[in-house]
Amino acid sequence: MKLPMSPPSVRDLVRNADPKDLSKVLANATALPTGRYLHWDELRRRTPPDGLSSELWWASVWFARSGGMQALPLLDKVGAPFMLAVPEPVQVHLHHIDRDAAGQIRSPEGAPVHESRERYLLHSLIEESITSSQLEGASTTRKVAEAMLLEGRKPRDRSERMIFNNYRAMDHIRSLRDEPITPERVLELHRMITLDTLEESGDAGRLRSGDDVKVVHNRDGTVLHDPPSYKTLPERLERLCAFANQGSEAQPFVHPVLRAILLHFMIGYDHPFADGNGRTARALFYWSMARSGYWLMEFLSISQFLRQAPRQYVQSYLYTETDNNDTTYFVLHQLDVIRRAITGLHDYLERKRVEQREAVRLLGVGWLRSRLNHRQIALLTHALRHPGETYRVARHQAVHNVVYQTSRSDLLDLAELGLLEKSKQSNAFVFHVTDRLERRLEALARRASESEPASR
Repeated sequence: MKLPMSPPSVRDLVRNADPKDLSKVLANATALPTGRYLHWDELRRRTPPDGLSSELWWASVWFARSGGMQALPLLDKVGAPFMLAVPEPVQVHLHHIDRDAAGQIRSPEGAPVHESRERYLLHSLIEESITSSQLEGASTTRKVAEAMLLEGRKPRDRSERMIFNNYRAMDHIRSLRDEPITPERVLELHRMITLDTLEESGDAGRLRSGDDVKVVHNRDGTVLHDPPSYKTLPERLERLCAFANQGSEAQPFVHPVLRAILLHFMIGYDHPFADGNGRTARALFYWSMARSGYWLMEFLSISQFLRQAPRQYVQSYLYTETDNNDTTYFVLHQLDVIRRAITGLHDYLERKRVEQREAVRLLGVGWLRSRLNHRQIALLTHALRHPGETYRVARHQAVHNVVYQTSRSDLLDLAELGLLEKSKQSNAFVFHVTDRLERRLEALARRASESEPASR
């Protein structure tokens, strides 16, 4: 991966420019050339406006952006402040996120998602735990990892342990939503995330003790980022926590969504740990969003979208570092990811609505449907799409957050109706989907419908 080219010095360009060219620079000043917040490395490959060189075109962009830049109380490794602009695309993204991430989205059952939270929350926790770990090298398949988490099985290798740790840490973050973040809490979070996964076990839950940690491209070994000195990390973490805990009265005002994104950015920039920096950064992003009242973020996974385009994720960091600490590049990338995650939740819920309608059709409207509870209907809906699936009491218990006895009764009841087949493995019951489940459901629904007139 090539490092992006740093922009030319605008000061030198202006000093050496013809006065006539400067008037053209000012006349073409825009923060969004071609409608986008372009970095010099992208801009230089495009055709400039008539009468301008690529360099002077960049000067016109710089002039338009500089007036809207604000310095943040976050510093780079030489003590210069990071900067942030809020151009129109940022404002549009924030409008949609404010509307959607704190609004009301309904589940397939018709209740708001936060009222049917357990099943959807578990789905998002599993998705984020798996994909966030896969971004940092976990190689276990999604199916195996999901089964491990749902069945409560112990991790078998480092990849599974990474995912298991991330799942516990994401669940822990929910309990901190009303608490300020402190360096001690960040260290504890990192310890939970990296437990039994590091070459040096003592690195879990402590700041790195040397400057041998670099961000390197996996394929060609290019050093992409050289983090700040380890000696400055305690002070930098204190500063970051103070920024994270600020309210709306702080100056300069930073929108809470942007604050969460910048918290994510700074952990990645500082790279305060020997390993696990990305997972820690994304977990703190979720904490910050939850603390600011964006409840829907509990049901979203940003890592699945970062994993789809990891190059753009890395590039947004590099654009910031090579263009005078302008974090707007990273902010725009993350805002787009959040919007896509919200759209992904809408799509997921729509699929569930379709599945629910089909399940209702098969389950009928009479005795059979009234005989089953919503957990059993959800299980049968899943079983119709996964004919060879097996179900365990512990897994059903985890999915619906019920006590063991309730979960066991649900599955035994379905076996009694002939919809699941019961067998024993070791000392535990295992339930298999009945052959031709759809026909069995239709027969039961038909029987229920036929019995209705006689019962009136």
